[in-house]
Amino acid sequence: MKTKGIVYLVGAGPGDVGLLTLRGAELLQRADVIVYDALVNRDLLKLARSEAEIIYAGKRSREQSIPQLELNQLLVSKAREGKIVVRLKGGDPYVFGRGAEEALELAAAKIPFEVVPGISSITAAPNYAGIPLTHRDHASKLTVITGHENSTVDWEAVAKTEGTKVIVMGTDKIPAIAKKLVAGGMSAKTPIAVVSWGTTGHQKSIFGTLGTIAEVAAKTRITPPTVAVIGEVVNLRDKLNWFESRPLFGKRIVVTRSRKQASQLSKLLLERSAEVLEIPTIKIGEPTDRHNITDALLELNSYDWLVFTSVNGVTTFFDYFFKAFEDARDLGGARIAAIGPATASRVREYRLKVDLMPEVATAEKIAKAFQKFQTLENLKILLLRAEIANPELPEKLTELGAIVDDIACYKTSRESEDMNGAAAKLTESGADWILFTSA
Repeated sequence: MKTKGIVYLVGAGPGDVGLLTLRGAELLQRADVIVYDALVNRDLLKLARSEAEIIYAGKRSREQSIPQLELNQLLVSKAREGKIVVRLKGGDPYVFGRGAEEALELAAAKIPFEVVPGISSITAAPNYAGIPLTHRDHASKLTVITGHENSTVDWEAVAKTEGTKVIVMGTDKIPAIAKKLVAGGMSAKTPIAVVSWGTTGHQKSIFGTLGTIAEVAAKTRITPPTVAVIGEVVNLRDKLNWFESRPLFGKRIVVTRSRKQASQLSKLLLERSAEVLEIPTIKIGEPTDRHNITDALLELNSYDWLVFTSVNGVTTFFDYFFKAFEDARDLGGARIAAIGPATASRVREYRLKVDLMPEVATAEKIAKAFQKFQTLENLKILLLRAEIANPELPEKLTELGAIVDDIACYKTSRESEDMNGAAAKLTESGADWILFTSA
């Protein structure tokens, strides 16, 4: 019996990956097919299974990779194949997008679907720019309008409406809209803010009044997507600007660590409002010859020391160890040395004590730390590290009388895949900093 598929219309949020809902993250991890829009942060695609089919749908105002009718049929056909389909849409599927049209098409085709709401840029972008949309002393009413060229809006009626006004999809139209609102009766001194790429590391905000915003916009050349906020609440930004006041705001930083390791460093940078491009230069794989690590595992009880020089070494070694043994006690009675606090921390995650951690990660300093701890004469050391590594450390330990088995438990190779388009962004726009975390 053929399995019946389902389509999930998932709101990806406004750009900050941390604003994706838990339900959205769960579905991305389960999906067989993911169809995503241009405004979706492609870092969200890291949640997808390696075997998932990823389809780019385009859909910017002047760019459409897949025409809407074809896109609707694509969702239907993939679901009829019995697949779990996630239609990943920027912001919220039902707010100024075509999520409702896609849902109606699925309903007409009798395809099961679910809508997962997302955080809209309507609220998120002003928030990240330090602007509350309502405040008891300034605005108790909110009007949201599309500035899209095909919209028919009575701007005179909008001008007469009290409270905060939010305009989306109107980047090029803001000067004309401001002029219409003043003509409709609003004061030319009314504050206005325009926020571009809200909630992301390259967020940009400009400010003025309805009378001056045309001149400000012309000077700054702000680019879509934008959210414009009009009203007295804009004046609260000076006190509430939390995101753009962080120390790394406006800085684009490239992280070159392997994909599995980059996330923790990237998170720290993102929390300081940096724009992070993850461009791994290496990837971690199995060593060319696995027999050496297999033989070492069989002789663990013969070693006096296990020496780890990196987090990768710890992780890959214990991956092999727990495939061979079910009990951590099979590790034997060897002492453990870890080079660097991050490596030591990973060892401790396995509930193991680190007996020695040299403060300086050079071969000479490591050897001296061992010498100070105990004599190494005739002690057997298992050095667990990368396949291609500096020979100086085993040479120094051997000079101290140790018997050293230098075993590769992983291999580093060049990473060439630009999975999330970060390398293309670097080529196009450059960066402020590039971080290298290893030789």
